[in-house]
This record gives sequence, C-alpha cells and structure tokens, in this order.
Amino acid sequence: MAGDDEDYVYDEDSGEWMPASELAGKRASENTVEVRDAVGNVLADGDQVTLIKDLDVKGAGQTLKQGTLIKSIRLTGDPQEIDCKYPGIKGLVLRAEFVRKR
Repeated sequence: MAGDDEDYVYDEDSGEWMPASELAGKRASENTVEVRDAVGNVLADGDQVTLIKDLDVKGAGQTLKQGTLIKSIRLTGDPQEIDCKYPGIKGLVLRAEFVRKR
C-alpha cells in the first residue's frame, strides 16, 4: 500500500510518523500566541479595548487618557503587544497589560 506512505510525515519533536494534516494542525496550534489583557481576558483580532491608565505616546507628543476606546485591534504575534489604529497616531502599538477587553 504505497499510497498510504505519502500521507505520513515524520515529526522530529515526537519521533513518530503521523498524517501530514495532523502535523500541520499541531504546528499551527504551536504558532498561535495567546494574548491576554490586564485582567486576563483573551484578546483576538478585531476586539475593542479600553485603556486602564493614561499613556504618553512617544513620538506623537500626545497622551491617551484612561478610558479611551481603541477599536479593531490586531494581534502582532507577540504575547504582550497589540497593533492599534487611533486618529492622529500612525503605527500605534500598545502593551496588552495596559488595556482591558470591552
């Protein structure tokens, strides 16, 4: 049954042969980063967050006040950083410890 061998790949981590789709799923789950806000809620792309303290924005000469709503965040792959859009500030990246999911 030579056709069955094509569907299996060697997983170096476990030292076992497994179906290619299973290995792809395993690697995808390893690459996902869980980002949590200041109170432990899991954040996802598109979530709205509120600032929990005043933040001075470097380079913009502006302070974002506590309670400011940030709409439609994007995860960056770093468990502590989120990419945000805010009027008047380009390339805003916030630390997850300073926001709370709305």
